[in-house]
Amino acid sequence: MSLLAADQRVCVHLIGTLFGMLHTVEDSGALDLFVEVLVRLVVELKSEQYLRCILDESQKELCKATTMRGSLPTFTLLGKLADAIPGFADILVVEHSNLVDHLLMGLTYPNEGIKAAVCYLYGKLYSSPVGTERLSAHFEERLCGLFLNTLGHAQTKELQVNCLGLLKELLKSDHFVSTLMNNSKTEEESENPDVLQGENPLPLVLKKLLLTRDEMLQAASSHCVAAVLVHSPSRYAPAFIHADVPEFLFECLLCKSEILIWSVYCCLLLLTEERLFFSKCHTVYGIESLVRSLQDVLQLNNVELHKQGLLLFTEILKRQPVEINLFTHRGVCIEAIDVLMETVNCPVLEVVVEAVRAVAAFLRKDHLSSPPVPYEELQKLLEAVLKRCADLSPPQSSKRHAGDLLFSVSHSHSANRNLSRVPQRQGEFLLNTLESFRNACRLAVEFQSDPMAQENAFTAPNSESKDTLSNFCEFLLRICDSLCIPMVMNYLERAVSPSVMEVFISTLNTLFTVVPNMRNKFSKKLASSSFIQLTLELKGRFCSVQSNPALNQACSSFLYSLCLSLYSTTEKERTSSQEEQEMSELLQKGLPQLNYTVAESLLLLAETLEPFCLDQSLCSHQHCFILLLYFAYTLGDRFVPEAELFVAIRNFLLSAQEHGDCPPPYVLRAALYLLAVCQDKGKALDLRSLCTIRRILDNLPDLSLVYGFGHQVLQLWFSWGDCKQTETAGGGFGVSDHLDSTSPLLPILKSNSSILLILLDLVCSSSVEVAWKVLMTLRTFLERNEDVLVCDLLRSRFLQILQQLLVECSSASLQANRNLPVLLSLLFLVQLRSKGVRELDSTDFKLLHQVSNLCGKCRTMDTDLLQPSLNFLYWSLHQTTPCSQQRAVAVLLSNVSLLELLQKVLECTWLRSPPSEPAYLSSEDALLCSGWLLAASLLLYQHRYNTEVHQTLSLDLTEVLNAVIFRKKQPILLLVSIMQFLKALLRQNFSSSLLVIVGQNTAQGAMQPQPSSLEDAALHPLAVQQVFPLVVSLQNLLVHVQLQKDLLLSQAVVACLETLVEYLYVKNQDVALHVASQPWHRFLLFTLLSGGQKSFLQPEVLRLMTLFLKYQSSNIISQKEISQILQEASEANLAELPEAMSRALHLFLCQIQSSHCQVEPAQSGTIQTLLERLLEQRSTCVKHQDIVCLGSVAVSLSHIGD
Repeated sequence: MSLLAADQRVCVHLIGTLFGMLHTVEDSGALDLFVEVLVRLVVELKSEQYLRCILDESQKELCKATTMRGSLPTFTLLGKLADAIPGFADILVVEHSNLVDHLLMGLTYPNEGIKAAVCYLYGKLYSSPVGTERLSAHFEERLCGLFLNTLGHAQTKELQVNCLGLLKELLKSDHFVSTLMNNSKTEEESENPDVLQGENPLPLVLKKLLLTRDEMLQAASSHCVAAVLVHSPSRYAPAFIHADVPEFLFECLLCKSEILIWSVYCCLLLLTEERLFFSKCHTVYGIESLVRSLQDVLQLNNVELHKQGLLLFTEILKRQPVEINLFTHRGVCIEAIDVLMETVNCPVLEVVVEAVRAVAAFLRKDHLSSPPVPYEELQKLLEAVLKRCADLSPPQSSKRHAGDLLFSVSHSHSANRNLSRVPQRQGEFLLNTLESFRNACRLAVEFQSDPMAQENAFTAPNSESKDTLSNFCEFLLRICDSLCIPMVMNYLERAVSPSVMEVFISTLNTLFTVVPNMRNKFSKKLASSSFIQLTLELKGRFCSVQSNPALNQACSSFLYSLCLSLYSTTEKERTSSQEEQEMSELLQKGLPQLNYTVAESLLLLAETLEPFCLDQSLCSHQHCFILLLYFAYTLGDRFVPEAELFVAIRNFLLSAQEHGDCPPPYVLRAALYLLAVCQDKGKALDLRSLCTIRRILDNLPDLSLVYGFGHQVLQLWFSWGDCKQTETAGGGFGVSDHLDSTSPLLPILKSNSSILLILLDLVCSSSVEVAWKVLMTLRTFLERNEDVLVCDLLRSRFLQILQQLLVECSSASLQANRNLPVLLSLLFLVQLRSKGVRELDSTDFKLLHQVSNLCGKCRTMDTDLLQPSLNFLYWSLHQTTPCSQQRAVAVLLSNVSLLELLQKVLECTWLRSPPSEPAYLSSEDALLCSGWLLAASLLLYQHRYNTEVHQTLSLDLTEVLNAVIFRKKQPILLLVSIMQFLKALLRQNFSSSLLVIVGQNTAQGAMQPQPSSLEDAALHPLAVQQVFPLVVSLQNLLVHVQLQKDLLLSQAVVACLETLVEYLYVKNQDVALHVASQPWHRFLLFTLLSGGQKSFLQPEVLRLMTLFLKYQSSNIISQKEISQILQEASEANLAELPEAMSRALHLFLCQIQSSHCQVEPAQSGTIQTLLERLLEQRSTCVKHQDIVCLGSVAVSLSHIGD
């Protein structure tokens, strides 16, 4: 070579000879050899002269070539020289630019070999900055369209590869990219697919290459797509998206080539920056391919590919529009969870970090909306994420509370060193883990409003599924307690990051609504674990001077939710919604401004208002801090020393009183509570402090607003000399009506049912005067607050008190005990809370035994003791189940002293003097009423259960009948009670092992007078001369009912008349039918109908007509009346009928059917329809209270109306 270089002429000649042979040799192998020799020769000679020589020869050859096919060797040689010699391309475009025109002609020639050589040479020319600059106009004006056409129609791989090589060089320039994409039409034009196909633009050309099976071409094509997008995704991505290039990119992910997969990942990652990529649903189409690709990639040992794939997956999950579901098939969603699970467990930390980011993005409602939601898989995934993060943390060195941990970090001299010891990546990993958990909690909250997400709809019948939202929510709460909180506490031992704590605190705030029924328990646990202290320290350390607003907002929201939750647990039942609203507003406004440490806040609490008289923020800070301390202390977290807090609270109250500033009741209540719990560690309150607190309390309109007292304060309250309650003589049922209705303790009792037990304890432990006041207060409370449920709370305590009184007191002392009547009234009122029938428990039977024994020790004149006692016994018989009823009857009938007392009470009926006012019910009359009702009940249930009798009752039947027939200005309720007893006698045919009937002026046990006639003999012990006056009296009472509108009396009279006629029918049908068909009955009906209602739909009218139908009194009721009743019933709204009316109508309709009355076919259908409607109404109607108090007498409405 050195010899050749020495002689320039020889070199030129040799080059010319070899160049000429290029165009004469036809063998391709020989041609490639000559090209290689020429290139090697020129390179070794290292002289631009020879380059110019070849360029000159090439120019001549191209000009004289008759066909373009002969130009192929020239194009090939020039391409190889441009590849081998760096400056060759610059010389060509600068000194022989006319050669470029021949290149254009080569692209138009229908030979792909020539086109491939031309494209190769073009690629080398445009790889040079000089060539790029000189050929810029050439490309824009002449080459662009021709090149795109060539690429679009290329068939051979050589041409395709060389075209892509040229395209790759062109895409390095913004200008060329713009030219190429503009040639592909604008974004608006690209929306028309016909235009796209017609112009054969670049996106469609590259899409065509993606369709090939050649992974190398696919990789090159995807690389070119990325090269375009990297210049401006927002500008160029729409063209590729409209051309559906993303679909084919996703299809390419199913290959095995790591290079191709990497290129596609990069491409798709750039496309995620364009909204259109998601709105055209390309992600929905390709998500399955991406998930499968990740599954395959994870089997490869390529960490960068793992990270890139997860990064793409994360971006798609993040940016996917909420309104477009990404996972339309549950199976793909499960596969995605499996991929995330596998990557979370990857040994490479960098991959795990990306995986946790993907998990955070995955936990969105729209990503998991395909039912059923895979809750179990999500649980496993979250548990894996939290465990992986916990495994990366060093073991916790202490079991200190949250607030103590932060306090130690914030006050340690080595805090900064601790922060530097925590690897930054570990902190990021913890942050991403917490974000994943927070998103899971938010997801659970969102699913609570979605019925489809509540439980697995595909669960087999009669099987319990664990894959439910409730289980998932409980899992979140459980794993937060077991993993999440300990992990963050461990982190707090070494460092504190505002971003980490912001996510953590906001997560805890979200958890309040994840499991609503566990919210109170969760709140208590957080408060008892010093999270109030932790949050206050975070705010004081990081949020002062308006720094870290996100952390401040998270901490404030958390404290707000925590306080409201604790308030609802401990305070809400005894306070108003207005107070809750006021406290909510105070916390909402004040907490974001409370950015002080605990120590600083304590100093502010003890600060007087004088220096801050114009600064309302101090009051807000003080009030918020007191509330936070209150909620912390109620849960046992006393993070402020009691002695210091006692002084601060005392000074706060003194300052408030001195400056005329009365704190809100809920703040004052909290302050008094803190003062009470800290008083053991502080000095005793001086007289000034006590007077201040008393003045504050006196100025309150309602003491219950600030109640927070205990046993000692309540005892002191009742012992105050200025108490407005006065002792009231007598212990009747209505004594409490004389109490001061403004007693401030009544609202307290309503909102604090547990205080009732404290008050009952005071009954036994306090003086007689205090016990009396307590009992009167309790009685007033129970009378005025029927909605308070206190039965189970108080009955056992009542039993203890009664047992103590009965053991310690004799009969005489019991009768003189002023507390006992009120206590018994209170006991009955407590039992009266039971609205429905219930099983009596052991406490009930013990109370029944004690009260019945108490009655046996009383005299008939002890009405204040007997009245509530008999009410209690009567209630025990009627408001319970048959099983308990049978036992209760046995208990009462076994008490001989009780039955002896009852005998005396009943006999007092004939000794009473009529009052001046018939309607007036004296205490003696009330006792008689209760006695007759209890006797009637015992008579009824003894017969029903055949209970053994240890002591009988004896009564003069004539006296009983005369009491109903002649009445003698008797109170209505007493008359009703006696009729109940008479009804029970009639139903048992005057035969009872409990009752001995004696005649008038005949001693008990003497020979009874014999009946005077056959009719009397049949009706014995009744006589015909007694029956008709009794019927007339009952008829007159019904007329009286019409005048007085007394529903109870009407029910009792009609029931008694029904029972009487039934008894007569059994004994003597002729007498019974004669009584039932008396014309006076028809007059009675018209009298009842002539009242204000003027309707047959009255309970007493319907029951009477039912009675007449039953005994075929056709002269009393005709077909006309029946038709009219059916018409009125059809037109009435049965759902609005009273229970007594509905029952009476049902009996009437059933009687029509059973008595076979002559009714029209249409009326038969009407009757059946009405019966069905009544049956439906009776099954849905609300049961009303059965036991009511009329005056001071307990009455069972079902007992009267039966």
